[in-house]
Amino acid sequence: MFGKKLVADMISRSAENEQDRRSFLRAAGVAGLGTVGAVALSGANVQSASAAPGDPTDEQISDAAVLNFALNLEYLEAQFYSYAYYGKGLDNSLLDGTTPQGKVTGGKKVKFKTDAIKDYAEEIANDEIAHVTFLRSALGGAKVSMPDIDLKTSFTNAARAADLISSKQTFDPFANENNFLLAAFIFEDVGVTAYKGAAPLINNKTYLGAAAGILAVEAYHAGIVRSALYRKELWTETRKISNLRDAVDGSSDDDQKVRVDKTANIVPTDENGLVYGRTTGDVLNIVYLTPEKVSKGGFYPSGLNGTFVESNDNT
Repeated sequence: MFGKKLVADMISRSAENEQDRRSFLRAAGVAGLGTVGAVALSGANVQSASAAPGDPTDEQISDAAVLNFALNLEYLEAQFYSYAYYGKGLDNSLLDGTTPQGKVTGGKKVKFKTDAIKDYAEEIANDEIAHVTFLRSALGGAKVSMPDIDLKTSFTNAARAADLISSKQTFDPFANENNFLLAAFIFEDVGVTAYKGAAPLINNKTYLGAAAGILAVEAYHAGIVRSALYRKELWTETRKISNLRDAVDGSSDDDQKVRVDKTANIVPTDENGLVYGRTTGDVLNIVYLTPEKVSKGGFYPSGLNGTFVESNDNT
């Protein structure tokens, strides 16, 4: 089970003002989302979205704030996969923004033994880099910088909390392809549920369509990772990681392992065949590695940049 003090805060309260918001809308319409977006936003009268129950605040939050939350998540995924396949992180031109720029701790190239898994890593890395590029373009002058990201200690803490390793061992997600897949599994499903949970917060239909497009890609990625783990029969390990996520993200028992009752469970859904969503606060509980109400920790040692930064109190 996750230790009660392991997962923390993933959604920082942003300083976006009306001027930032207008800049964001203009940039998103022209540079990021094309002519349709520009026409839809030309009146500059897009309303803010209301926070859903279980999110950090009931105040009105802008679409820019929601997309910046997504950008924080994409920074993490893009850095992880970029290091795993290319042996280096994102280009410096993709890191700056309105907030102090962070750095990445850890990360190195994985020595893949299976050609298919190496190919998966390349494709996912390129997709995640494209997501960062797209969201930054859409947000324009309202984009936040990459926060501090921990790709070293965070994985060891997560592996210990999930009982994958002992309290004296360390877990290197880049040591081999099995570790790489398990590390990817820690947050791949989280990305899907994060986009599902954030969708109701987006008011503008153009942005909602873009977010839906990214959600679909993240779901493909999660399916690839879950399939690879199933084929490698890493069932016990994925069960422990799933239990860890469930232990910190609230009272519901939604998270699912890749094998249930000796049957493949590649697509985790509810009884209606629908993917479930997580509130921003519950997402932060997982990436901060704690069920407590915090504003930093885990994969984001200094917290997220932007509006959403505080996790829920799920103790």
